[in-house]
Amino acid sequence: MTTESETEIEARSSKTTRFAEWLMAREERRQEKDSNLEGMIRLNVLVSFLTLGLVGGFEAVQLGISLIPYL
Repeated sequence: MTTESETEIEARSSKTTRFAEWLMAREERRQEKDSNLEGMIRLNVLVSFLTLGLVGGFEAVQLGISLIPYL
């Protein structure tokens, strides 16, 4: 009888262990995705300022930079 209860405990712990590993892997993927998103946002801001500089000139870029604290 003790061997059955021990195997049940092992089966539960292995299920719990697999679930915990899955949660950890999911969290790691989410963090990678978030860091990729931050990089894309920074690139987008840089390209936006470059476009603004090409279209509107240096004064428009200065105005855009001065408005950043109000965002």
